Amino acid sequence: MRPYVMALLKAGPNRSSDSTAAAELQRAHMANIDRLAEEGKLVLAGPFLDDGDLRGIYVFDVATVEEARELTATDPAIAAGSLVMELHPWYGSAGLMGLNDLHHRLQAAPVGE
Repeated sequence: MRPYVMALLKAGPNRSSDSTAAAELQRAHMANIDRLAEEGKLVLAGPFLDDGDLRGIYVFDVATVEEARELTATDPAIAAGSLVMELHPWYGSAGLMGLNDLHHRLQAAPVGE
């Protein structure tokens, strides 16, 4: 077990009704997620599949909520007000640290393996 910071992504006040702008913001949001994962700061991320105000989660491998807050500020969807973050210190499995490597191996494996 080890400490992390859990982020709950919630719908923000500036949800665009322009589908082109929303799609571009989503692409930038996903690029930021990929960057944070590659840097080893983000160990888990994903959306909720319903259409509620709670949109998804992040689990950060950082020492403080303030460090997580600084990382969330790099997200274009946060900067645009499309999403807002609620951050909490969280204690979870140390095994989460291996998820990004496992994800890449499984994603690269041919179907059926």
